[in-house]
Amino acid sequence: MKQLPEFGRKKDDLLKQLDEAKKHDANWKNGRTWSLVYYAGEEITEISKEAYMKYFHENGLNPMAFPSLRRFETEVLSMTASLFNGDDQTVGSLTSGGTESILMAVKTYRDYARKMKPEILEPEMILPISVHAAFEKAAHYFNVKPIHIPLTDDFRADVKQLENAITKNTILIVGSAPSYPHGVIDPIEKMADIASMHNIPFHVDACLGGFLLPFLQKLDYEIPPFDFRVPGVTSISADIHKYGYAAKGVSTILYKNDSYRKHQYFAYSDWPGGLFVSPTATGTRPGGAIASAWAVMNYIGMDGYINLAKKTMEITKQLLNGIRTIDELKILGNPDASVFTIASEEVNVYALADRMEQLGWHIDRQQFPACLHFMVTPAHEQIVETFLSDLKRAVKDVKENPEKFTEGSAAMYGMAGTIPDRSEVNDYLVQTLDQLMRLEN
Repeated sequence: MKQLPEFGRKKDDLLKQLDEAKKHDANWKNGRTWSLVYYAGEEITEISKEAYMKYFHENGLNPMAFPSLRRFETEVLSMTASLFNGDDQTVGSLTSGGTESILMAVKTYRDYARKMKPEILEPEMILPISVHAAFEKAAHYFNVKPIHIPLTDDFRADVKQLENAITKNTILIVGSAPSYPHGVIDPIEKMADIASMHNIPFHVDACLGGFLLPFLQKLDYEIPPFDFRVPGVTSISADIHKYGYAAKGVSTILYKNDSYRKHQYFAYSDWPGGLFVSPTATGTRPGGAIASAWAVMNYIGMDGYINLAKKTMEITKQLLNGIRTIDELKILGNPDASVFTIASEEVNVYALADRMEQLGWHIDRQQFPACLHFMVTPAHEQIVETFLSDLKRAVKDVKENPEKFTEGSAAMYGMAGTIPDRSEVNDYLVQTLDQLMRLEN
């Protein structure tokens, strides 16, 4: 068991150890990581850091104690609402990330249904199978039954199956803009129209694309309407710490009006510690994350975000064009923005990912079907040719010597895919995480 040191250690030694430890982490700054970190250069990073540090100790829990944070938060929400064509009725909250934004949406609509439709005792929500796993977490936490609908051949939600999935217990319908697994936008207008006809709230999960799609629309990319312009859309989630380039720990959940948001809040008036009310799932809310979001959005501005979106899509096109020259690989679907997946009928893509990691790349694996996941940012501008060269080399290596790549993720995903009882796979995942998080000696 690791013990607290008897005497405090020197600052320089600690910082040196931190630097040493980071050497073994994913290399995101040089563009060799395809998820987790969104990097748009040192200028934006520095303004984010400086703003965060100015509010390092402040706590967003109490807006009366820190009125500056309240102002920053409401301005960030207002700017975000304007991007999504909200109006003076639009309201929202800042959260710690996309998962919390999604949790809050599901909790809100569950409680809204309790108020407006008390006859519903077993609430259900309709989810395309491609929606983020955070909705499954929300279903588990808040006892809302997930009803899944399949995807069409282009990996978008099957609208025909949506109508059939609605029951008297449906309290929410969800679509993605875009979906995390395949980077395509669900048919939001059609889904929202169906939801509206049945008087059911409709949530758009734009956690991934919320701070990219509006700027692509301004660049005349063919991005279908997905925001509050669409009748029937009642809420939108969008992460500022993704393509908004703020510090980690800040997302938004926006509602068309306050008739929904008030069901998100928690209030407790019988506590000896005082009258308690909080807007989101967390109590303490890091002031630095709020300040970072405000500073970065103001620093980049509309023109800056448009330029970053343009650059990101230019890089994406270069990558897609290069991948399409590799006969053994294919792009799944028709990605709407800068997120895409590759699959293969000729090589094991999990073995391919293992080989790419040997070459210094961090790549996410996906399933159903087996594929590899990529999220492009401006950080990838300098590595396009190197990546494509390594990818061609890796395909050749795996194709010619498949026996050399039978361990790692190739073995794990291969094993998982053969087990029909998914609860057994879930148990395995929990055990693996449990081992990873064991206390250091």
